[in-house]
Amino acid sequence: MPDFDALVAEGDAVSLEGWDFSWFDGRAHEERPPWRYSEMLSDRMARAQAALDLQTGGGEVLAEIAHPPAILAATESWEPNLPVARARLSSLGARVVQAPDEGPLPFTDSAFDLVSARLPVVNPWSEIARVLTPGGTFLSHQVGHATNIELTRAMMGEHIQPAGRCPEHEAETARAHGLQVVDLRRATCRVEFYDVAAVVHFLRKVVWTVPGFTSVGYRRQLRTVHEIIQRDGLFLSHSTRFLIEARKQVL
Repeated sequence: MPDFDALVAEGDAVSLEGWDFSWFDGRAHEERPPWRYSEMLSDRMARAQAALDLQTGGGEVLAEIAHPPAILAATESWEPNLPVARARLSSLGARVVQAPDEGPLPFTDSAFDLVSARLPVVNPWSEIARVLTPGGTFLSHQVGHATNIELTRAMMGEHIQPAGRCPEHEAETARAHGLQVVDLRRATCRVEFYDVAAVVHFLRKVVWTVPGFTSVGYRRQLRTVHEIIQRDGLFLSHSTRFLIEARKQVL
Protein backbone atom coordinates (compact mmCIF):
# COMPACT_ATOMS: atom_id res chain seq x y z
CA MET A 1 0.00 0.00 0.00
CA PRO A 2 1.36 3.50 -0.81
CA ASP A 3 2.47 5.46 2.22
CA PHE A 4 0.71 8.50 3.63
CA ASP A 5 2.68 11.10 1.66
CA ALA A 6 2.19 9.28 -1.64
CA LEU A 7 -1.55 8.91 -1.07
CA VAL A 8 -1.98 12.60 -0.23
CA ALA A 9 -0.02 13.55 -3.35
CA GLU A 10 -2.22 11.25 -5.43
CA GLY A 11 -5.41 12.80 -4.07
CA ASP A 12 -4.04 16.26 -4.82
CA ALA A 13 -3.21 15.34 -8.43
CA VAL A 14 -6.66 14.17 -9.55
CA SER A 15 -8.44 16.54 -11.95
CA LEU A 16 -11.46 18.40 -10.59
CA GLU A 17 -13.04 18.78 -14.03
CA GLY A 18 -16.71 17.91 -14.33
CA TRP A 19 -18.86 16.18 -11.73
CA ASP A 20 -17.73 12.62 -12.43
CA PHE A 21 -17.05 10.46 -9.36
CA SER A 22 -15.83 7.34 -11.19
CA TRP A 23 -12.27 7.89 -9.87
CA PHE A 24 -13.55 6.87 -6.43
CA ASP A 25 -14.43 3.33 -7.57
CA GLY A 26 -12.73 0.94 -5.16
CA ARG A 27 -11.44 3.82 -3.00
CA ALA A 28 -14.67 5.18 -1.55
CA HIS A 29 -18.34 4.27 -1.64
CA GLU A 30 -21.51 6.23 -0.96
CA GLU A 31 -24.74 4.39 -0.36
CA ARG A 32 -27.50 5.59 -2.66
CA PRO A 33 -30.96 6.79 -1.60
CA PRO A 34 -33.84 4.47 -2.48
CA TRP A 35 -35.62 6.74 -4.95
CA ARG A 36 -33.25 6.26 -7.97
CA TYR A 37 -33.08 9.85 -9.11
CA SER A 38 -31.47 9.10 -12.49
CA GLU A 39 -34.35 6.81 -13.43
CA MET A 40 -36.92 9.37 -12.25
CA LEU A 41 -35.19 12.08 -14.27
CA SER A 42 -35.08 9.94 -17.41
CA ASP A 43 -38.80 9.20 -17.07
CA ARG A 44 -39.72 12.87 -16.57
CA MET A 45 -37.51 13.99 -19.47
CA ALA A 46 -39.14 11.47 -21.82
CA ARG A 47 -42.55 13.05 -21.07
CA ALA A 48 -41.44 16.70 -21.21
CA GLN A 49 -41.75 19.09 -24.16
CA ALA A 50 -39.10 21.56 -22.98
CA ALA A 51 -36.72 20.92 -20.08
CA LEU A 52 -33.93 22.69 -18.21
CA ASP A 53 -31.23 21.08 -16.05
CA LEU A 54 -29.74 23.50 -13.53
CA GLN A 55 -26.10 23.43 -12.36
CA THR A 56 -25.42 20.46 -14.63
CA GLY A 57 -21.69 20.15 -13.84
CA GLY A 58 -20.15 18.22 -16.72
CA GLY A 59 -23.57 16.92 -17.78
CA GLU A 60 -22.86 13.50 -16.28
CA VAL A 61 -26.36 12.80 -14.92
CA LEU A 62 -28.33 14.48 -17.68
CA ALA A 63 -26.41 12.43 -20.27
CA GLU A 64 -27.99 9.27 -18.86
CA ILE A 65 -31.54 10.12 -19.97
CA ALA A 66 -32.92 7.81 -22.64
CA HIS A 67 -35.22 10.14 -24.58
CA PRO A 68 -34.55 13.90 -24.53
CA PRO A 69 -37.41 16.36 -25.00
CA ALA A 70 -37.70 18.45 -28.14
CA ILE A 71 -36.15 21.41 -26.31
CA LEU A 72 -33.37 20.72 -23.81
CA ALA A 73 -31.17 23.27 -22.06
CA ALA A 74 -28.70 23.16 -19.17
CA THR A 75 -26.91 25.77 -17.07
CA GLU A 76 -23.49 25.67 -15.41
CA SER A 77 -21.67 28.43 -13.53
CA TRP A 78 -18.10 27.06 -13.51
CA GLU A 79 -16.47 27.89 -16.83
CA PRO A 80 -14.15 24.83 -17.08
CA ASN A 81 -17.22 22.57 -16.96
CA LEU A 82 -18.89 24.22 -19.96
CA PRO A 83 -16.91 22.54 -22.78
CA VAL A 84 -17.14 19.22 -20.93
CA ALA A 85 -20.93 19.48 -20.64
CA ARG A 86 -21.35 20.69 -24.22
CA ALA A 87 -19.35 17.77 -25.59
CA ARG A 88 -21.12 15.22 -23.42
CA LEU A 89 -24.65 16.52 -24.12
CA SER A 90 -24.27 17.30 -27.82
CA SER A 91 -25.84 13.98 -28.83
CA LEU A 92 -28.98 14.96 -26.88
CA GLY A 93 -29.26 18.27 -28.72
CA ALA A 94 -28.88 20.17 -25.45
CA ARG A 95 -27.99 23.85 -25.31
CA VAL A 96 -25.55 24.46 -22.44
CA VAL A 97 -25.23 28.05 -21.20
CA GLN A 98 -23.22 29.72 -18.46
CA ALA A 99 -25.37 31.19 -15.70
CA PRO A 100 -24.86 32.01 -12.01
CA ASP A 101 -26.09 29.30 -9.65
CA GLU A 102 -28.30 31.82 -7.85
CA GLY A 103 -29.63 33.28 -11.12
CA PRO A 104 -30.75 35.13 -13.08
CA LEU A 105 -31.44 32.46 -15.67
CA PRO A 106 -31.14 33.54 -19.32
CA PHE A 107 -34.55 32.21 -20.36
CA THR A 108 -37.98 33.71 -20.92
CA ASP A 109 -40.91 33.30 -18.54
CA SER A 110 -42.78 29.97 -18.72
CA ALA A 111 -40.17 28.47 -21.06
CA PHE A 112 -40.01 24.93 -19.58
CA ASP A 113 -42.49 22.35 -18.38
CA LEU A 114 -39.67 20.55 -16.50
CA VAL A 115 -36.75 21.97 -14.49
CA SER A 116 -34.34 19.57 -12.80
CA ALA A 117 -31.31 19.87 -10.53
CA ARG A 118 -29.08 17.20 -9.00
CA LEU A 119 -27.15 18.40 -5.93
CA PRO A 120 -27.61 22.11 -6.66
CA VAL A 121 -25.42 24.54 -4.73
CA VAL A 122 -28.43 26.81 -4.23
CA ASN A 123 -32.10 26.73 -5.17
CA PRO A 124 -32.96 29.88 -7.15
CA TRP A 125 -36.65 29.48 -6.31
CA SER A 126 -37.88 32.73 -7.82
CA GLU A 127 -36.17 31.90 -11.12
CA ILE A 128 -37.36 28.29 -11.06
CA ALA A 129 -40.93 29.48 -10.62
CA ARG A 130 -40.51 32.11 -13.32
CA VAL A 131 -39.24 29.80 -16.08
CA LEU A 132 -41.71 26.98 -15.33
CA THR A 133 -44.93 26.81 -17.30
CA PRO A 134 -48.15 26.68 -15.25
CA GLY A 135 -48.48 23.03 -14.31
CA GLY A 136 -44.74 22.50 -14.90
CA THR A 137 -42.57 20.48 -12.50
CA PHE A 138 -39.32 21.01 -10.61
CA LEU A 139 -37.54 17.73 -9.73
CA SER A 140 -34.40 17.75 -7.61
CA HIS A 141 -32.11 15.47 -5.59
CA GLN A 142 -30.31 17.53 -2.94
CA VAL A 143 -27.79 17.53 -0.12
CA GLY A 144 -29.45 17.70 3.28
CA HIS A 145 -28.61 18.84 6.79
CA ALA A 146 -25.45 17.55 8.55
CA THR A 147 -24.05 15.79 5.49
CA ASN A 148 -20.62 14.30 6.20
CA ILE A 149 -20.46 15.97 9.61
CA GLU A 150 -18.09 13.18 10.77
CA LEU A 151 -15.57 14.10 8.07
CA THR A 152 -15.98 17.83 8.68
CA ARG A 153 -15.35 17.37 12.40
CA ALA A 154 -12.35 15.12 11.75
CA MET A 155 -10.82 18.03 9.85
CA MET A 156 -12.13 21.07 11.73
CA GLY A 157 -12.89 19.84 15.26
CA GLU A 158 -15.76 18.36 17.27
CA HIS A 159 -17.12 21.84 18.04
CA ILE A 160 -18.36 22.27 14.47
CA GLN A 161 -22.16 22.33 14.36
CA PRO A 162 -24.10 20.58 11.59
CA ALA A 163 -25.13 22.79 8.70
CA GLY A 164 -26.88 22.32 5.41
CA ARG A 165 -30.21 22.50 3.71
CA CYS A 166 -33.36 21.58 5.59
CA PRO A 167 -35.97 19.78 3.42
CA GLU A 168 -38.89 21.37 5.27
CA HIS A 169 -37.44 24.86 4.84
CA GLU A 170 -36.92 24.30 1.12
CA ALA A 171 -40.48 23.04 0.79
CA GLU A 172 -41.78 26.13 2.58
CA THR A 173 -39.75 28.40 0.31
CA ALA A 174 -41.02 26.59 -2.78
CA ARG A 175 -44.61 27.13 -1.62
CA ALA A 176 -43.90 30.80 -0.99
CA HIS A 177 -42.98 31.09 -4.69
CA GLY A 178 -46.25 29.59 -5.88
CA LEU A 179 -45.16 25.96 -6.17
CA GLN A 180 -47.08 22.99 -4.80
CA VAL A 181 -44.80 20.40 -3.19
CA VAL A 182 -46.04 17.01 -4.38
CA ASP A 183 -43.18 14.82 -3.09
CA LEU A 184 -40.61 15.22 -0.30
CA ARG A 185 -38.40 12.28 0.77
CA ARG A 186 -35.34 11.98 3.04
CA ALA A 187 -32.50 9.47 3.40
CA THR A 188 -29.32 8.99 5.45
CA CYS A 189 -26.59 7.05 3.64
CA ARG A 190 -23.21 5.56 4.57
CA VAL A 191 -20.09 7.14 3.05
CA GLU A 192 -16.99 4.95 3.30
CA PHE A 193 -13.44 6.10 2.48
CA TYR A 194 -10.87 3.33 1.97
CA ASP A 195 -7.72 5.45 1.65
CA VAL A 196 -6.67 8.99 2.45
CA ALA A 197 -6.19 9.84 -1.25
CA ALA A 198 -9.97 9.51 -1.62
CA VAL A 199 -10.48 11.81 1.36
CA VAL A 200 -8.16 14.45 -0.15
CA HIS A 201 -9.79 14.33 -3.56
CA PHE A 202 -13.30 14.41 -2.03
CA LEU A 203 -12.51 17.48 0.07
CA ARG A 204 -10.98 19.25 -2.96
CA LYS A 205 -14.04 18.43 -5.07
CA VAL A 206 -16.90 18.81 -2.58
CA VAL A 207 -15.63 22.14 -1.31
CA TRP A 208 -18.40 22.92 1.19
CA THR A 209 -17.43 19.93 3.38
CA VAL A 210 -14.33 21.76 4.68
CA PRO A 211 -14.25 25.33 3.30
CA GLY A 212 -10.76 26.38 2.27
CA PHE A 213 -9.38 22.84 2.48
CA THR A 214 -5.82 22.16 1.33
CA SER A 215 -3.78 19.07 2.08
CA VAL A 216 -1.00 21.29 3.42
CA GLY A 217 -3.24 23.15 5.84
CA TYR A 218 -4.94 19.97 7.11
CA ARG A 219 -2.01 17.55 7.00
CA ARG A 220 -2.14 16.65 10.70
CA GLN A 221 -5.84 15.84 10.53
CA LEU A 222 -5.35 13.84 7.33
CA ARG A 223 -2.70 11.74 9.03
CA THR A 224 -5.15 10.95 11.83
CA VAL A 225 -7.77 9.88 9.28
CA HIS A 226 -5.12 7.79 7.50
CA GLU A 227 -4.36 6.01 10.78
CA ILE A 228 -8.08 5.31 11.35
CA ILE A 229 -8.34 3.77 7.88
CA GLN A 230 -5.26 1.63 8.49
CA ARG A 231 -6.74 0.43 11.79
CA ASP A 232 -10.38 -0.05 10.79
CA GLY A 233 -10.19 -0.52 7.03
CA LEU A 234 -12.27 2.58 6.36
CA PHE A 235 -13.28 6.02 7.57
CA LEU A 236 -17.06 6.14 8.01
CA SER A 237 -19.16 9.23 7.44
CA HIS A 238 -22.82 9.75 6.54
CA SER A 239 -24.55 11.81 3.89
CA THR A 240 -28.10 13.10 4.09
CA ARG A 241 -30.13 13.48 0.93
CA PHE A 242 -33.63 14.59 0.06
CA LEU A 243 -35.81 14.51 -3.01
CA ILE A 244 -38.20 17.36 -3.72
CA GLU A 245 -40.76 17.55 -6.49
CA ALA A 246 -42.82 20.73 -6.83
CA ARG A 247 -45.39 21.81 -9.38
CA LYS A 248 -46.20 25.35 -10.49
CA GLN A 249 -49.83 25.97 -9.81
CA VAL A 250 -52.21 26.79 -12.64
CA LEU A 251 -53.94 30.09 -11.96
